[in-house]
Amino acid sequence: MSLLDKLERKLRPFAVPNLTVVLLVAQALGFVLVTTKPAQADQMVLIMDRVYAGEFWRLGTFLFIPPASNPIFLFFELYLFYLMGTALESQWGQVRYTLYVLIAYLATLAAAAIVPAVPASSGYIGLSVYLAFAHLYPNFELLLFFILPVKIKYLAWLTWIFMFIGFATGDWETKAQIVSSVANFLLFFGKEIFWRVSDGRRRMEWQAKQIKQRSKAFHNCAICGATERSHPRMDFRYCSKCAGSYEYCADHLKTHEHVVLGGAAPAPGDMTQAPKS
Repeated sequence: MSLLDKLERKLRPFAVPNLTVVLLVAQALGFVLVTTKPAQADQMVLIMDRVYAGEFWRLGTFLFIPPASNPIFLFFELYLFYLMGTALESQWGQVRYTLYVLIAYLATLAAAAIVPAVPASSGYIGLSVYLAFAHLYPNFELLLFFILPVKIKYLAWLTWIFMFIGFATGDWETKAQIVSSVANFLLFFGKEIFWRVSDGRRRMEWQAKQIKQRSKAFHNCAICGATERSHPRMDFRYCSKCAGSYEYCADHLKTHEHVVLGGAAPAPGDMTQAPKS
């Protein structure tokens, strides 16, 4: 039984049905609260230094902070999160989906603990949902700028590239945030990706071997070294009177010296052999 299966069994009694909708409602309420009472936002942000000081509610209230302050952008972000989250929940079931989001939540807390003075965002939970959706539904199309259809796998590849660059060049805060956004993805899909890459490498090696074999000449004159590649219109035959399996082009089939048992084999390309009388 895999680690994920064991975790699912333990989490089953605590799985949250319609978790995507629950998170969306929380962020919608958070948007109303932040809009009407902007000062409340400072009390909701996850800052571990404040949590250590006793403000434990921040461990949950940061989930209510919406990913965007503009109502239009917020609507589309929440719509995409609903679309992707419900698709994952339908694909996996509520237990595994709850586990996926829970790991992202715990990873966010861990990243916040590494840089306790820096505010942490719930946006990395949404990012992990987006990466999982793109992995499972790579050909799903989004309308970029509401006009240009783009498969989500291409957008995901760009996201991975930017994250690799950010991890390689960023500070500890950036590294911690990136790890928190992909920890659950790697736990769920890392083994599958590893075997896919390994299988792809073996397939490429096999294809390279096949190409190399196809590039070798099938016919080869034992006298002049001509092949069907160097002389496409040349006929090649094996000599039944030679001891062994020797092939000759049409020019040397009847003029070569027969190889006798125990005799030296002709070297390909040797044009100095005397013709058979």
